[in-house]
Amino acid sequence: MPDTVVAGRYRLEQRLGAGGMSEVWAAEDLELGRTVALKLLGPAADPARFEREARAAAALSHPNVNQLFDYGEWGGRPYMVLELLGGGTLEDRLREGRPLADAETARIAREIASGLAHAHERGLVHRDLKPANVLFDADGRAKIADFGIARMGGAGTLTEAGTLLGTAAYISPEQAAGEPATPASDVYSFGVILFRMLTGRLPFEAEEPFELVTMHRDAPPPPVASYRPDAPPRLAQLADASLAKDPGARPPDGGALAAALGGATEAAEAATAVLPRPGATTGALPPPRRLVRIRRGRVAVLLLGLLAAAAAGVAVALLGNSSSPKPVTFATTRHTTTRSTTRSTSTRTTTTTSTSTSTTSSTASSTTTRPTTTRRTTTRPSTTSIPRTTTTAPTTATTSVAGTTTVTLPGP
Repeated sequence: MPDTVVAGRYRLEQRLGAGGMSEVWAAEDLELGRTVALKLLGPAADPARFEREARAAAALSHPNVNQLFDYGEWGGRPYMVLELLGGGTLEDRLREGRPLADAETARIAREIASGLAHAHERGLVHRDLKPANVLFDADGRAKIADFGIARMGGAGTLTEAGTLLGTAAYISPEQAAGEPATPASDVYSFGVILFRMLTGRLPFEAEEPFELVTMHRDAPPPPVASYRPDAPPRLAQLADASLAKDPGARPPDGGALAAALGGATEAAEAATAVLPRPGATTGALPPPRRLVRIRRGRVAVLLLGLLAAAAAGVAVALLGNSSSPKPVTFATTRHTTTRSTTRSTSTRTTTTTSTSTSTTSSTASSTTTRPTTTRRTTTRPSTTSIPRTTTTAPTTATTSVAGTTTVTLPGP
């Protein structure tokens, strides 16, 4: 049968498993160029159950549920095309007497709960949740598969009243009693799986399936701490609560399980960064300024250039109303103040000299002051010099030149 093309599109490559209900093949989708899982209904299987599984899978689309791609009939046999999950089953990872690592247990439990929450929100009860129906993709993500006996909403059961459905080791008390399954029934099966991941064993064990079913219906379950006192408290408490005989005493559905475990929200918040809205003020520091290194020689050149620019600005301001093309000399003379025994006189003299020979002239002028015996008098002389040097000796005070600053600029 390998290399057989089903429905003109799916070429069978390798048989992955077979049972009374169906056989599963790895197949190549010739149209999309991908590998898929193709499930063919067994010759003696119930077509109505197979169709129910297809409808249940088609109603779900979630990262923790095995995805359905296609459904049809070929050679009188219905088939389903599903996502191929090559990471094995949870049953493959469980070893008798050896619990899983706590971090792995918490992650798998959270992913199963998220898949159940999605199904329960859409009115779908799995009714046969067990490790063999929890598969892993290439990235190790857990996905719930095989909705073969799933019940949707208020639809009638596929079997006669009183017939047991499910696997004996994971069946809920109400299912064991022949009562309809509810989302709380899936929660019980989840509790059995979580108990096994934490302790490495099942809560009930028996040689005969019927005896095991009776224990799930009637016997009180042992607490997780009785087999593993060091189990993470939150996971242990959730497993114990999920194994309650009364469905009303359990978490009601997958959504409650996901909330108890943090769901997918906790992982999303840890991996997501919150960006500020445009224009919002944040506490971030401004980017550092770029430092520019300047050599010492260049510093000297820059300083000389700045001085020359400043001098040029002064010259432009002074020569704005001048028509002489000859060099101009600007001189400023400051005088100190001397005190006499009878009075104190402060004299400030400012002299501006223009000369055609580019020499510095200094003029000291004296003014007549009014003597006063009771107060100080300040006289401000104003003198305009001519193009020659004139010196007048003071009569009542002695002045000395504190310093002269001269700037010579060429004419335009």
